[in-house]
Amino acid sequence: MNNLRNTVSLIGNLGADPAITQFGDKNSVARFRLATNESFKDKNGEWIKNTTWHNVVAWGKAAELCGQLLKKGSEVVLEGKLVNDSYETKEGEKRYKTEISMREFMVLNRDKDETKSGKK
Repeated sequence: MNNLRNTVSLIGNLGADPAITQFGDKNSVARFRLATNESFKDKNGEWIKNTTWHNVVAWGKAAELCGQLLKKGSEVVLEGKLVNDSYETKEGEKRYKTEISMREFMVLNRDKDETKSGKK
C-alpha cells in the first residue's frame, strides 16, 4: 500500500443534462450531478433507501464526450479524484465544497450495438 492515491469510483444516474462551458480556443468543462443509491434495513427491519448527490466536473476531451454521450437519467460508472475547495460568499461566510474531478466514464444504459465511453 505504498502507492495510496486519491481515487473515486461511482455508479449512478445523472440528475440533469451536463452543463458544458467552452473557453479559450478548444477548451471545455462539463459539470453535472450524479445520484448514487444504497438500501439498508433499519433496526425495525424496514428497508431504507438513501440517495447521495455528487458534484462532478470533467475537463477537455472528457467534457466534450460528456456533452455528446450523457443526458439526464443516464446511468454511468466513472472514475476520478476528490477535490476539496473553499470560497467566501459575498456576505463574508466561508464555504467548502467537494467535487469529483472525473478522469474517465462509461455509459451503462446504452444501446446494445453501441459502445460509449470517455477518457481524458
